[in-house]
Amino acid sequence: QGENLLYCFEAAPAQPALTQVTQCRTEGSTRGLAAVPRLALDVMACEVLRVLQLTDTALVPISYLVPRKSIQDFHEDLFPDCAGMLPATGAQAWWAGDSQQVGRVSLHPARRPTESFTSPIIACTPPRAAGTGPTDADRSVSTGCWGDGYSSPSSLASPGSAANSLSASTGPSSGFASSPSQKSLQSILGPSSRFRHAQGRVLHRDTHLTNLRGLSLTTPGECDGFCANHQRVALPLLSAGGQIAVLELSKPGRLPDTAVPTIQNGTAVADLSWDPFDPRRLAVAGEDAKIRLWRVPEGGLQETLREPEAVLRGHTEKIYSIRFHPVASNLLVSSSYDMTVRIWELSAGREALCLRGHTDQIFSLAWSPDGKKLATVSKDGRLRLYEPRCSPQPQQEGPGPEGGRGARLVWVCGGDYLLVSGFDSRSERRILLYRAQALPDGPLSVLSLDMAPSTLLPFYDEDTSVVFLTGKGDTRVFLYEVTSEPPCFLECNSFTSNEPHKGFVFLPKTACEVREVEFA
Repeated sequence: QGENLLYCFEAAPAQPALTQVTQCRTEGSTRGLAAVPRLALDVMACEVLRVLQLTDTALVPISYLVPRKSIQDFHEDLFPDCAGMLPATGAQAWWAGDSQQVGRVSLHPARRPTESFTSPIIACTPPRAAGTGPTDADRSVSTGCWGDGYSSPSSLASPGSAANSLSASTGPSSGFASSPSQKSLQSILGPSSRFRHAQGRVLHRDTHLTNLRGLSLTTPGECDGFCANHQRVALPLLSAGGQIAVLELSKPGRLPDTAVPTIQNGTAVADLSWDPFDPRRLAVAGEDAKIRLWRVPEGGLQETLREPEAVLRGHTEKIYSIRFHPVASNLLVSSSYDMTVRIWELSAGREALCLRGHTDQIFSLAWSPDGKKLATVSKDGRLRLYEPRCSPQPQQEGPGPEGGRGARLVWVCGGDYLLVSGFDSRSERRILLYRAQALPDGPLSVLSLDMAPSTLLPFYDEDTSVVFLTGKGDTRVFLYEVTSEPPCFLECNSFTSNEPHKGFVFLPKTACEVREVEFA
C-alpha cells in the first residue's frame, strides 16, 4: 500500500520457487488491490489475470495478457476449467463430513449463456435459480455477477478453493492455473531478459555541462549530433564557418556566458568522430566533401583552432558519415552522396580503397568488431557486406528495411549478426536481426516499435548483449537484450527522460562506475 509498483511472480514447487515474470508501474499509489475472479476474464483476448487497483480517486483495472499469434481461437492451455458458482455442499452436510468439491465449469465462450449486460470491469450473466442442482449446463456457466446470486464469493476468489480441487499427484501449479496439463507461466510468456530490471537514471546536476549556447541542431540524420570520448565532447555550433565547441568532461558545471574557444572547421559539419586510439584527434566531415583532422591540445582548447592537422580529399560530393576502424590505428572510412565508400590511411593522408556497388544514398555503415568486414545499409533497400582486404565489390547483399526514411546498423552477438533499425512501408519504426553470413535469406526476426519520424540510433553493449535505441527528438530509450535464439529481442525496462534529446552518445565502457553495477 502506498507504492506504485506491481510485481507478478510465478510460484513453482521446484527451485527457484519464485520467478519474477513482470513488473508494472501504475499511475497512482495503491490503496488496495483485489483480483477479479477467473470467470470474468476476457479469455478470447488471452487475459490470464485482472487486478483492480484502488487509488486515492479511482478504481483502476490492470490486465495481464499472454501474447498469442491467434486470438480467434480459445487457448485450452491458458484456461483450464475453473470452479463454478454453485456450492458443492451445505453447512450442515459439511459438519457431517461431506467433502465434495465445487463443480468445475469451462471458460470457453461458446458454452456460455447470453450475457445480460457487460461492464468494462466485469462481465455479468443472470444468476441461476437457487434450487437447481449442478447439471452439464452448469459446468459451462463462466461469468459471475457482483451482487445477489453470488452464493459463495470465497469459491471464486480464494486461492485455497482452486488448490483443493487439484489431485494429490499434481501438486501446486502455476499461480495462474489449476490443471495438470497447464504449462509453466515462463513457457507461456516465453523467455525473459536477465537485464529486464536495468534502471536508467540521470546523474546528479554536479556532473552536467549546462548553459550550452548556439548549438547546431541541423546535422544530417546520418550523424549522431555530437560525439564524445572518455575525456571530452565535441559539439557542432550554429555559427558560420562550421564551428565546433570542445568541452572537457573533467570540468562539469555551468559554461560562461561569453564565447568559448572553438575549432573553426571552415564549412558546415556533416559528421564528426573521435579517434578511439588517440583521445586528442577529432575527424570532421564537411559539406565541402573534405575530411579534416584536428588535434586538440593537452588539457583542452584554450584558444580557437584554425589549422587542421590534415585534410583528406577524394569524395566529389557532400559526406554522410565517418567511422574509425575498431582495431587498426590511422584507418578511417567515409560514405558520401557520390555513392562511394572510401577507406583512408591517415598516416599517409591518402585514400587507400574506394568501395563501389551502391545505387542510392548510404544511410549507415559499421565495421565488424574484429575489423575484417564493413556493412552498409542504403536507401535502395539493400544491406551490403564488404571485405575491403579482398574486394572493392560487396561480398554479399540482402534485403534491408522497406521504408526509405533512414536506417542504422550495428554488429551484435560477437559479430555474427547485424541489427538494423529502420522503417516499414507504413513508416512504423522497427528493428531487424540478420545473420551476417546469410544476408540474402532476409531477417531472422523483426520487431515493430512505434510510429515516430526520427531514425532509431542503436548502441550495443557487447558485454551484456543489450541494445539501446532512441531517436533525435525522442524522450524514450528502448532497451532489448539481443539473442541468437527466437524470439531474439527480449524487452528490458525502457528509460524516459523529462525532455526530448537532440543527440544521444554512449561513453566508452571504461567510464562506467562498476562498483555501482553501472554497465552503460
